[in-house]
Amino acid sequence: MNRRLIVILIIILLISHETVFSQNKRTRDYGIEIGVLKTGKYNAITDVPGVKVGQVTLSQGDSIRTGVTAILPHSGNIFQEKVPAAIYIGNGFGKLAGYTQVKELGNLETPIVLTNTLSVSDAIAGLVTYTLDQNPGVGSVNAVVGETNDGYLNDIRGRHVKSDHILQALNAASDGPVEEGNVGAGTGTMCFQYKGGIGTSSRVIPAKFGGYTVGVLVQTNFGGVLQINGVPIAKELGNYASQFKYDVDGSCMMVVFTDAPLDARNLERLAKRAIMGLAKTGGIASNGSGDYVIAVSTATENRVMNNSDSLVEKNTFLRNDVISPLFLATIEATEEAIINSLFAAESTIGKSGHKAEALPVDKVVEIMKKYQGIKME
Repeated sequence: MNRRLIVILIIILLISHETVFSQNKRTRDYGIEIGVLKTGKYNAITDVPGVKVGQVTLSQGDSIRTGVTAILPHSGNIFQEKVPAAIYIGNGFGKLAGYTQVKELGNLETPIVLTNTLSVSDAIAGLVTYTLDQNPGVGSVNAVVGETNDGYLNDIRGRHVKSDHILQALNAASDGPVEEGNVGAGTGTMCFQYKGGIGTSSRVIPAKFGGYTVGVLVQTNFGGVLQINGVPIAKELGNYASQFKYDVDGSCMMVVFTDAPLDARNLERLAKRAIMGLAKTGGIASNGSGDYVIAVSTATENRVMNNSDSLVEKNTFLRNDVISPLFLATIEATEEAIINSLFAAESTIGKSGHKAEALPVDKVVEIMKKYQGIKME
């Protein structure tokens, strides 16, 4: 191999390395450990077996700051192999599509897509196309789409997200690490007056309780009085008083996946605990906030087959009195996913010159050291 080719290969490897490791550090990279349960391998929703995430980021010119995040419960035909699901509304100032059928039937028949408020219809169109392409003869699709309003940074009235972007996100979905911060549906969002975005985390409960995994992905775009692990970050930074104007409003979409065999009733109970995780970060589910939780069980033994010769469903579900560890896992993973969205986000300028400052992580870590003796790395 000649020297020139070797140099080229080294450059490619360096570029690849930079691409993989360019994301900002996450909460745990600074020694901040939220909760007591262990995380999965990636500390992401994709730690739940079979789950994939795909994202399309639209950051163009000086005013387009938006995108798409798609979450798939499994790699098969979701319409033909539906999964148990539930949706819980913490505060209903939002435009979540697909709620009533999930509530009525207790299952999910499409991937979940997150985007901005005025792009919900395009996201529905994309999900419908995706499902119809897989299922000739189908004439009804319950597309589940969540949203937050990114209009502070994004030209939301331009409706730049199209159905093709939904298909791109779905087709790009993969397992493994999930990019966080200013990506996908979190490209133009705000959180606690700072740049918010996409965040994720996971928990694995002890083997004696089943060893199940709970993974959470959030789209953060809300306000309140920020705290981390109970430490009053906003008060220490001295910026919380001004939040109680426009900035306290917003929304948070929370998606909770688990491989634990839960029915829709207990999935709704699980979803309620995600709101507790949001509250632990200082979120208050304000009047103008759309705070929704979509909870899904990916357990293969409980998939709802679209076509079956049997008159009865044969399922295996966890008993009520053994699911408390899953509640704790959901609370912890939601809390950490929200904080991860802040740690990963970067400062940006968007529509009308509006600037979103990133969370001052170095200052936050110093505050955490003061209260909890955390060593800064």
